[in-house]
Amino acid sequence: MTTTRRPRLRALMTLGAVTATAALVLSGCGAKAGDTAGGASAEAAASCVDTSGDTIKLGFLNSLTGGMAISEKTVSNVLHMAADEINADGGILGKQIEYVQEDGATDWPTFAEKTEKLLTQDCVAAIFGGWTSSSRKAVKPVVEKHNGLFFYPVQYEGLESSPNIYYTGATTNQQIIPAMDFLASQGVKKLFLAGSDYVFPRTANAIIKLYAAKLGIEIVGEEYVPLDKDDWTTQVAKIVAAKPDYVFNTINGSSNVGFVKAYYDAGLTPETTPIISVSIAEEEAPAMGHSVTGNYASWNYFQSLDTPNNPAFIEAWKAYPGSSGVTSDPMEAAYISMYLYKALAEKAGSFDVDAINAAAKAGGVTVDAPEGVVTLDGDNHHISKPGHIGRINDQNQFDIVWASDGFIEPDPYLEGYDWFPADVRDALVKAAG
Repeated sequence: MTTTRRPRLRALMTLGAVTATAALVLSGCGAKAGDTAGGASAEAAASCVDTSGDTIKLGFLNSLTGGMAISEKTVSNVLHMAADEINADGGILGKQIEYVQEDGATDWPTFAEKTEKLLTQDCVAAIFGGWTSSSRKAVKPVVEKHNGLFFYPVQYEGLESSPNIYYTGATTNQQIIPAMDFLASQGVKKLFLAGSDYVFPRTANAIIKLYAAKLGIEIVGEEYVPLDKDDWTTQVAKIVAAKPDYVFNTINGSSNVGFVKAYYDAGLTPETTPIISVSIAEEEAPAMGHSVTGNYASWNYFQSLDTPNNPAFIEAWKAYPGSSGVTSDPMEAAYISMYLYKALAEKAGSFDVDAINAAAKAGGVTVDAPEGVVTLDGDNHHISKPGHIGRINDQNQFDIVWASDGFIEPDPYLEGYDWFPADVRDALVKAAG
């Protein structure tokens, strides 16, 4: 496996500028439940998980309603599929999975409340789900307080690790940085940033701006719209005026539909101003209300990926009741999360959280996933990932046009990248919570 390393540079942003960016990140998060950091509580109540019978309870927490339902319903469904597969194969430590599904409703306090319920009333051994960073940050203090486990399946902005969270989607150096490397390889000189107004896009874009300076790419504009808003008309007019070579899209959920509409209504096209996205996958592409053929996305997994396990995964998913019919990166990462939990519990020989974390720390935990064999980093609870850039074709599938040189080891705090100064890191970590 390979890890990208960059030569040392002087700091590219003054602390004053970083502080201003951090303030914007914090305002973008809002004062939502879970926007404070902290380790596992020493006063966590004794676990109520019951391991005496022939079942083990697990919680699934996804937005089945609201703006994020367009993406999260599929994550919920594939978690059910993975649990059914595991049960058919004998379960975990001889116990059948009994899952409890909850709706986060695209509302971050609801994610916190449902997490509390799952851990203290349903007594689940682990929770799987979430999508936005705001949902994860709402869950984080609750699982730390109760010493529970949360498996988070979606790419995010990094700058986080927790003894109570396992991250099976990409961190920044496994998705954002590969996307920027691809843009540099295409000779991009001017880039416009368009994102939803919350923690992930603002933090990701702060990182993008630093790396863009290193790559000699000029950021010619930066616009945000709240996650629950779909009107991008004013912001897209600014893209037209700025004339960027590409638009880097960190928009999430159904707001992408409004963005794509405004993009085409303004006369922009993939031929003149292509978009590279980090949240539009195979399922979202046909739901945009307009053909998005010719635009790009950066992911670790595509349905078109040629790996030994991918054909069987695709076939199983297409046959599963309620399937969307297409696979995608976030749902594949959710699928990985179930098998990662199984591998950890079986290595630990226990469902106890501390025993599972000790098994992770000991190393050597892998999952033979559709994207390839992924390895858990037992120190930061992230997994190795390949990087891929795909171009959307007229079948709403992705033709892979760029790939990383092997799997990329997770570096959530970008400690291996000297263009990312420590003072910037500290300010953004503090702001993001």
